[in-house]
Amino acid sequence: MKRWIPIAVIVLAAAAVPLLLNPTGYWIRVFTFTLLFAAMAQAWNLIGGLANQLSLGHAAFFGIGAYTSTILLLKFGISPWLGMFAGGALGGVAALIIAIPTMRLQGHYFALATLAFGEVARVIANVWTSLTGGPVGLSVPFVPPGFAAYSFKQLLPHAYIALIALIIVTAIFEVIRRGAMGYRLRAIRENAAAAEVIGIDTTKVKLQTAVISGVLIAMLGTLYAQVAVFFDPDTVFNAMSISIRVALIAIIGGVGTAIGPILGALFIVPVEELMNDLFSAGAAGLSQLIFGVILIVVILWRPRGLVTVIEALRTWLRGKGAQS
Repeated sequence: MKRWIPIAVIVLAAAAVPLLLNPTGYWIRVFTFTLLFAAMAQAWNLIGGLANQLSLGHAAFFGIGAYTSTILLLKFGISPWLGMFAGGALGGVAALIIAIPTMRLQGHYFALATLAFGEVARVIANVWTSLTGGPVGLSVPFVPPGFAAYSFKQLLPHAYIALIALIIVTAIFEVIRRGAMGYRLRAIRENAAAAEVIGIDTTKVKLQTAVISGVLIAMLGTLYAQVAVFFDPDTVFNAMSISIRVALIAIIGGVGTAIGPILGALFIVPVEELMNDLFSAGAAGLSQLIFGVILIVVILWRPRGLVTVIEALRTWLRGKGAQS
């Protein structure tokens, strides 16, 4: 139960933050994207943290989710709430298709294979103009505001929807991590050959995890589309801004832990936006250079992730309690 206290504190704080921000301002948008990227990193954490498979192709599933719900809305008037589940289903199918031939690969071979798949998805979206609009992209149409239509006048409801999504994805992660599948995944992570010897079907377990991860991040693609309003293939299928970013968030926060991706997103997204805000008017690339230096310092300071800060704080508090 004590392990949930830091997460509960963060969730309660996150629920209060939107009320303190301008509902039409810049920073509530940043905060909404912070929650979304935390949820996306948590979905990646299933395959990257528990299964120890460094996937760099999650942008493909994310883009599939964003495009599916928006196309269904544009062509058939289907609510994004329903489109989200359709996108999740397609994302799961895509995850299965890519996982079957690549899941036996390890390390950088698996990472490169998934990266290539994401790039193929981006190219297909760019050339299939009749469906995706190609490089022109798609715009989410304006519909009368309402919860059923997933349309709001302000970003405040989007922020709370993103928070609920983060809670759901984190709960799924914890259920898997603490359940039988979690034990199997940890056994595979420690020694795949030994796991096979004791009767664990390593390929099947990793396939199941990949599909769940793909479904979740595809569904989150719908949430992104509704907040961004406009997107194109180079935005939602971009390996650098999506795949590598969500992996980086989980790694900086602490892979394989529930709170790690949350800490990583709360650090990376606002700091990156702050650097852009402060230094974008300076020399070209200065903001990214400074942000990169900050990341290097954090990695050197906490190579196992920011989650170790909380662990150190817990140890210190226990020590103080024992002394008293």
